[in-house]
Amino acid sequence: MSFYDHRVRTLKGSEQNLSDFKGKVCLVVNVASKCGFTPQYTGLEEIWKKYRDRGLVVLGFPCNQFGSQEPGTADEIESFCQLNYGVSFPLFEKIDVNGATAHPLYAYLTGEGSGHPGEIKWNFEKFLIDREGKPVRRFSSRIKPEGAEMTSAIEALLG
Repeated sequence: MSFYDHRVRTLKGSEQNLSDFKGKVCLVVNVASKCGFTPQYTGLEEIWKKYRDRGLVVLGFPCNQFGSQEPGTADEIESFCQLNYGVSFPLFEKIDVNGATAHPLYAYLTGEGSGHPGEIKWNFEKFLIDREGKPVRRFSSRIKPEGAEMTSAIEALLG
């Protein structure tokens, strides 16, 4: 199974095939509205706007597994993200990223064969996926999306 074989649900509830993003560089992030890292929505939106015309897609996956920091409904999450951070990149339904109930996408990203194994430690961990659908980098919550470490990795993949 590859990154592109996964299906997810949008925040509006429709099914999305990740194969729709073939040929793009994807940044997959587990997000939350009531976290100390929530201001990273600003940086995620900034890099989305800066690089989307070159082929970057930011994919946000709300998760309530860490300190119950994403308690909202889909409508509440969407409203919060748009009103407070102007989020325009794709957001998906709330999922689990760890344990027996982890979404298959996250089981794939954190599994032994991923090259970046291990449970997600907190909100706003990031996975950078190359244009062929291969997870190439994993960034901790502390790495800012708009920071030099991440933007240089994105630019290298965008070419």
